[in-house]
Amino acid sequence: MSDFSSLAGHVAIVTGAGQGLGRAFAKAFAKVGATAVIAERNKITAAAVAAEVLQAGGKALAIETDVADPASVERMVQMVEDQCGRIDTLVNNAGIFSTLEMRPFEQIPLAEWDRVLRVNVTGPFLCARAVLPAMRRAGRGRIINIGSGAVSLGRPNYLHYITSKSALVGMSRSMARELGADGITVNTILPGATFTEIERKTVTPEQKLKIIAMQCIPRAETPDDLVGSVLFLASDAAAFITGQAINLDGGAAHP
Repeated sequence: MSDFSSLAGHVAIVTGAGQGLGRAFAKAFAKVGATAVIAERNKITAAAVAAEVLQAGGKALAIETDVADPASVERMVQMVEDQCGRIDTLVNNAGIFSTLEMRPFEQIPLAEWDRVLRVNVTGPFLCARAVLPAMRRAGRGRIINIGSGAVSLGRPNYLHYITSKSALVGMSRSMARELGADGITVNTILPGATFTEIERKTVTPEQKLKIIAMQCIPRAETPDDLVGSVLFLASDAAAFITGQAINLDGGAAHP
């Protein structure tokens, strides 16, 4: 892993860090000396990831958090401030995706549409709003939104998911203009089809091969392909990068 020594002693909140990409991000922050806050709705998986970090010699704090609930988000942030004394980075990773059924948009139940947007869009808004006072006091902060490379491809049959991840790009650009004077950067990364321990019943082996065939780099994308960019955007080296949407999809969206 590259040198991210500027992150040592920092506190990074990663939402949805009980599994998948969030788990990988939390462990990566801890590995470079930051305290990883696992803000996760499932307290069992949150505790498991915290235990992994601690066993590896890192620092972690697991907090049961529902990003769609303003009160839960506020409690989480207050606990982080009380126990850690600072908040340097927020990674808005929590989202609904792997459990979604692929279907034409006119068949998506309204309740499902509302839930996806509530978690995937309102959740990052609530979390960013909650960490803002601490970052402003420090005169520095990093907000990293986890979008999706599927936005660039216009992937069909996931309209609520694609809509929600597209919204994060606009949110980041607008938020970046509001917060630049406070020393706070806001960026979005757009991962490609990244295969983690989370089961995805909607992706067959044949579909996986088709996804890989679209990429310039002809292999499956893994969480390790993303952690470097997240750490970079959180570091001092990225202090002048804000309002950007960065494709990390192995060139799948390359013209």
